[in-house]
Amino acid sequence: MLKIKPEATAMLTIKPETVCHVIFRDRQLQSGVPVEHDDDETWEPDRHVVEDAELDLDLEMIAPDNDAAPDPTADELAAFITELPIDHQCELIALAWLGRGDSGKEDWDDLLELARERRTGRTDEYLLGMPLLSDYLVDALGQFDISCEDFENEHA
Repeated sequence: MLKIKPEATAMLTIKPETVCHVIFRDRQLQSGVPVEHDDDETWEPDRHVVEDAELDLDLEMIAPDNDAAPDPTADELAAFITELPIDHQCELIALAWLGRGDSGKEDWDDLLELARERRTGRTDEYLLGMPLLSDYLVDALGQFDISCEDFENEHA
C-alpha cells in the first residue's frame, strides 16, 4: 500500500498507483530487459480495446536501434498512457515537468494548465521520448510526499 499524505491527493486527480505503474514500466523499458507478462497481472495492456492506429508509435523515438525488435513493454506502456483520461495524461506531463525542475510544487496549478494547453494528442510519444521519465516522475511524486517503493516491491 502506498503511503500518501491527504494534501497530496487533494492536488492530484491521477491515482499515485497509476503514476507508479508508469514509473515501473518505464524503468523496465529503459533497462532493456525483456519483461514477461503474468496472466494474473493487475495492469493488463488490453483492458480496453485500442485501435491499431492509436498504437502507431515512432519506435525509433523509444528504441533508437533500428535492428531491435519492438519491445512489448513499450507497446504496453504507450497503450496504457493513451487509454488514460486526458486530464490524467496532462497530470503526467505536468509531473514530468515538475520532476525535471521546470517549476516548483507551488506552481502546480500553472504547470497543469500549461500541460493542458500544450498537449498535442500524442502524450505517449512525448512522455516515452523523455530518457529520464521515471526519474522525473519519482522526483515529482516525492515533492507530494508520495513514494512508489511499496508498489515496486509488490510488482518486482
